[in-house]
Amino acid sequence: MIPLIPLHVPADALRPTAIALGSFDGLHQGHRRVIDAIVDDPGPADGAVPTVVSFWPHPREVLHGETRLRLDLPEEKLDLLEPLGIRQLVLVPFDRALAALSPEEFVQRVLRDQLQARRVAVGDNFRFGAGRSGDARSLQHLGERHGIAVTVLPMLWDGPERVSSSRIRRALAAGAVEEARRLLERPYRFSGRVVRGRGLGRELGWPTANLQVDGRKFLPQEGVYAALAWVGDPGAVEGPLPAVMNLGPQPTVDPAAPSAVEVHLLDRRQELVGSRVTVEPLERLRGQERFADLEALVAQIGRDAALAHERIAALAPELGRGSAAGIGVGEAPADEQGDATDQQNP
Repeated sequence: MIPLIPLHVPADALRPTAIALGSFDGLHQGHRRVIDAIVDDPGPADGAVPTVVSFWPHPREVLHGETRLRLDLPEEKLDLLEPLGIRQLVLVPFDRALAALSPEEFVQRVLRDQLQARRVAVGDNFRFGAGRSGDARSLQHLGERHGIAVTVLPMLWDGPERVSSSRIRRALAAGAVEEARRLLERPYRFSGRVVRGRGLGRELGWPTANLQVDGRKFLPQEGVYAALAWVGDPGAVEGPLPAVMNLGPQPTVDPAAPSAVEVHLLDRRQELVGSRVTVEPLERLRGQERFADLEALVAQIGRDAALAHERIAALAPELGRGSAAGIGVGEAPADEQGDATDQQNP
């Protein structure tokens, strides 16, 4: 298995530290500038460990009862942080006791005493302390008092709006995965274990894999997507493989069924139940529809598969596949064992 950087609580962190401090949800371009500030500027030979420090759960979940779905779960961040030069991810448990700390107490107890911070970098919209009373400038002043060098990075703007996790969520909520990818400067992906379902997809000739995705993960708008898929756990991953994904309920077959993530591999016959599958949606092909009967549904699935092949060939030409000739767009591989749910299409 490929080694990852460790995920720690503050008490277990490697110390002393050079800290990029913030939520870093999505690890977009702006976040990476903050991280670069501690990785590219080693400062004195202080032996500080390049560290990302975030809070879990999100402060708004604790203070206001809001559900905050994440663009990246903590385990996913580990893969993303390692190439950036970060050596550990530290999650500070956020509760009401932490929220009640004054800015001075937070710097003294968490940054100085627990993490032995030598250097800290934040974005200029950073707020901390009871009632969000501390900001980036007060952090600089408190840092001077406690021997911590603080760097404040300006916000990164893209056109008339700044690059932010909220903006990326809005793009995904609208199905604009291309825009989300541009703002992230990397692909947006999610993964889950394949679980067994009723097998209706197999009966329809289009077996699918039903992904059990962590409920804390932010998913894009419901609909049918051309996608890439990887099969396997870290260290034994196969892919990318061309796929078509349906995200949402099943209005034709079972309108009362909950929303699901269903993936059909376009060029592959294999057992998938129990496997981990990672999906990268490339383009939203259409929204949810209710069809008059199963025959109309199957015909549309065939059109979805053909269009997915075309779009994947255009968006990911490095796969070396440009047509549906691998399996035939109107005929799924009948002996594929990956079916785990009802059907590919709603």
